[in-house]
Amino acid sequence: MEGSLGGSGTGGVPAAATVCVIGAGLAGLASAHALAARGIDFVCLEKAPDVGGIWRQPGAGERGPAYLSLHLNSAKQLTGYADFPMPSELPLYPRHADVAAYLRAFAEWAGLLPRIELRTEVLSVTQDDDGAWTVTSRTAQGEVRQRRFGHVIVASGHNTEAALPNPLPPGSDSFAGTILHSMDYRDGSDFAGQRVVVVGMGASGVDIAADLSRHAAQTVLSVRRGLHIVPKQLFGMSVDLIADAPWWSEMSFPEQRSFVEQALLVARGRLSDYGLPEPDHPVFSSAVTISDEILSRIRHGAVLPRPAIDSLDGSRVCFTDGTEVEADAIVYCTGFRMAFPFLPAGCPAGPRQEAVELYKRVVAPDRPGLYFVGLIRPHGSITRLVEAQSQWVAQIVDGDITLPTADAMREEISGYLSRIEERYGRTQGASIQVDVGSYLRELRELQDA
Repeated sequence: MEGSLGGSGTGGVPAAATVCVIGAGLAGLASAHALAARGIDFVCLEKAPDVGGIWRQPGAGERGPAYLSLHLNSAKQLTGYADFPMPSELPLYPRHADVAAYLRAFAEWAGLLPRIELRTEVLSVTQDDDGAWTVTSRTAQGEVRQRRFGHVIVASGHNTEAALPNPLPPGSDSFAGTILHSMDYRDGSDFAGQRVVVVGMGASGVDIAADLSRHAAQTVLSVRRGLHIVPKQLFGMSVDLIADAPWWSEMSFPEQRSFVEQALLVARGRLSDYGLPEPDHPVFSSAVTISDEILSRIRHGAVLPRPAIDSLDGSRVCFTDGTEVEADAIVYCTGFRMAFPFLPAGCPAGPRQEAVELYKRVVAPDRPGLYFVGLIRPHGSITRLVEAQSQWVAQIVDGDITLPTADAMREEISGYLSRIEERYGRTQGASIQVDVGSYLRELRELQDA
C-alpha cells in the first residue's frame, strides 16, 4: 500500500493530513480551491476525461443528467465563483458549453489542474483502525492504486442513478416504441418526426419537453402531481437575484411565500388554465420548477399536457383520464437516486434511500474525517453554498475549528430533519433541501466561530 501521510498526530492520524477530493465538478473545484488557498496538501480524483461535471457531459457525449439544450437556471452573477466571476460577455443564463469552459478556466486560473487526476475512478473509501482513510482508485489503463488520507471530501453530486417508476405501467414490457430515462436523453433532433411522451414536471421534464417540441411530430407531457412552475424572471429580475436582495431576507418566511404566490398569479395565472394539475402544497414546501418556456409551449399547442400514464398497449399510451395517444418513445424524467457505492454502507444514507444524516449538511458524525460538499438542494444557485461549505471544511482540516461531539452533531441533525419533515414531508430529497440565505448565514457563522 502506498502511503500518503507524513508526520504523526493523535490516534495515528497526522496533524497536517493529505486530503482526497472526489469529483472535479463545481463542488469539487470549490473544495480544491479552498484547500489550496490554505496550503493544504490534496489530490482530486475525477473519473471523467476533464473537469466540469455535468456541464461538460452534453458536449462530451457521455451518459449523464444533462442534455444539449441545458442552460443555467440561476443568474451568472450568483453562479460564478466569488474570486473568479463569469465573463461579462456571457448571457445572464449561459448554456452548458459556456459553463463547462468557465469551470475549466477556473481550474486553470486557480492552479488546480496539476492536483487533479482525470480518468481516475474511485472504487472504495474505507476507514482504517487509526482513523485514516484508504482510497482505492483505478485509472483508465486499469491500474489500481491504494492511498491513505487523513480526510476525504465527497463532491461527486447526487444525480447518480436513474430512477424509473417502480413498477412501470402495465404493458411496458411490450411497448412497441423506445423507453428511456432523461439520463440517456441528449437532443430533441434525435426524435425528429416522432411522437414522444415525456413523464415528469421537474427541471429536466419541462426542459426536455420544450426541446422536443421543436423537433418531434407530437410532444405530450404526462404529469402525475402538480408542482409550482416559476419563471426565471419576475418584475424583470432573475428570481435568484430577487432572493439575494436585502429586502427579501428582511421578510418573514410567510411573507416571502405570500409574495411569491401573488407574483406567480400575476405572471402566469393558475396552472389549471394550462391543463396542468394545481400543486397540492404551498410554494417552498417542495421543489419548484424553474422554466420560462414550458407554459408558452403549452399555450402554443407545441406541448400537450396529460395526467399520469395508466397503461401501455402496443404503441398506445393510455392516461388515467381515459385519453390515449400513439407514441414512438417515452422519456421518463423521474429523477435520480443518490448512490455512493465506494463509501461504507449506510453513509450518508442507507440502502433504502433514507434521509441523509449529515451535521450542517456536510459532516458525517460517526465517520471522522469524511465530509460532503454539494450534497444539498437549494432554491437558487448552489455556488456560494459549496464555496462556504468548502471553506468551512478547509478550516476543520487545518485545525482552526473543532467539531462538536458525535452526540451533539446527531442532535443537530435530528432537529434539522424534524423541521424539514414538517415543511416538506419525509423523503430523501427533502432531507438535503436548504434555503440559500439562512444556510449561507449559518455556514459563515460557523467559519467565524
